[in-house]
Amino acid sequence: MTETAGRLQELLPHPVRVEPEPDVTFTLTPNTKIHATSEDATAAAELLASILRPSTGFALPIEHTTADEGIVLTDGAPAEIGQEGYLLDVTETRITIRANSAAGHFNGVQTLRQLLPAEIEAETEQHVEWQIPGVSVLDHPRYHHRGAMLDVTRHFFTPDQVKRYIDQVAAFKINYFHLHLTDDQGWRLEIQSWPELTTIGGSTEVGGRTGRFFYTQDEYRDLVTYAQARGITVIPEFDMPGHTNAAQASYAELNGDGEKRPLYTGIDVGFSSLAINDDVTYRFVEDVIREIAAITPGPYLHIGGDEALTTSDEDYATFMSRVLPLVEKYGKTVIGWHEFVKTSENPEAIPQFWGTTTTDDNVAAAVKRGHKVIMSPGNRVYLDMKYDEDTELGLKWAGLVDVRDSYDWNPGAYLDGVTEEDVLGVEAPLWTETVLTSADVEHLAFPRLPVAAELGWAPAEVHDWDAFARRLGAQAPRWRVKGINFHAGKQVPWKD
Repeated sequence: MTETAGRLQELLPHPVRVEPEPDVTFTLTPNTKIHATSEDATAAAELLASILRPSTGFALPIEHTTADEGIVLTDGAPAEIGQEGYLLDVTETRITIRANSAAGHFNGVQTLRQLLPAEIEAETEQHVEWQIPGVSVLDHPRYHHRGAMLDVTRHFFTPDQVKRYIDQVAAFKINYFHLHLTDDQGWRLEIQSWPELTTIGGSTEVGGRTGRFFYTQDEYRDLVTYAQARGITVIPEFDMPGHTNAAQASYAELNGDGEKRPLYTGIDVGFSSLAINDDVTYRFVEDVIREIAAITPGPYLHIGGDEALTTSDEDYATFMSRVLPLVEKYGKTVIGWHEFVKTSENPEAIPQFWGTTTTDDNVAAAVKRGHKVIMSPGNRVYLDMKYDEDTELGLKWAGLVDVRDSYDWNPGAYLDGVTEEDVLGVEAPLWTETVLTSADVEHLAFPRLPVAAELGWAPAEVHDWDAFARRLGAQAPRWRVKGINFHAGKQVPWKD
């Protein structure tokens, strides 16, 4: 098998069907054009061009007509592949990506990207032969929700750093990017009606470093637009009624005693709570939801709801009974860490399971009411867990989670009472208590983020550790070209 043909065995996530065309090769040349025949195809065509131009040095103009040669993104895929599926056909003269929506085109582009030599990931011109193996690919995802979460509160990450991570996760068909924007250690998004949330609450982080550690609403809009151009929807999270010390340090009226809390730069959890029985709390919450819903085009708003350890069950239920309708009022579907779902009878509300056990009575009961679940078990896909005892970064409250631990579970049969049909998808959170730089993010996320992407996309029947480990190891040359600081652990046969 030639190196070019071998790339068909290295695709990640694994497609539904791959049919090689032996002895067929398409070669990208300076004369190649990209054709986008519909509005749905245009954004993906622009993304493809932005990926290919730096390393090839080719112009790769985009034309809005079809053609018998070049790269053609067009509509009219079979209905059975859905809105996120695609068909990819490579002949000697033409590459065709056929899809039913913009999402399908974005997914097809990421597969095409992996069929090119690893040097395609370079940011400067490379002098290699840009050959793509002949193939017919039919593909669609196992689950709709394939997410990555970045905590920008424990340690703050600049817009450029966030964009770098968005680019990295997009390569693996991640379609939701969850930003954890508030916590005890920081409030990271401007709320114009409550400006001191950022001038005070956005001034520090874990460890005590001080500065301007927040996004303006314009910066947030730019991040949302950047993600959209890569087929990704942003989900903003404002954690409450616990994890709220940064807000309580900013405004005295959010505390039952009327006294501002001191800024917090440690990593303990569970000590803070909004004043449940004060009307000002709900004016505050509604202002936050109203402002963020207005600048978030995606359908979801995440309200946190975890680890409210100083809030009684009765107060917790009271809080959620007033807050959940506010999310609906401003046109969003609520997501929350799975604790909150015990307070909701609305089957549209989505619990995100983050526990470490395989039983949860509240989630099982919610599923019976019709709720769908996002699976994020802490001992499987929390990317901030240490790989092993020698890992310098990360925590280990959920255990040591090496690559195979992240892979060896079935999202559709993990929780008692939760079936395949009850699972909306898989999301891999990355908390940043010990994470200060993009290199730190990458060391914990790679290779475990692509593992989560595989579980969210690939058909269940291809689940096989040995085969997957080889495909995962084959990503190493691309990550080296991209400068990704991945963890090259011994469980994976890394390709030179």
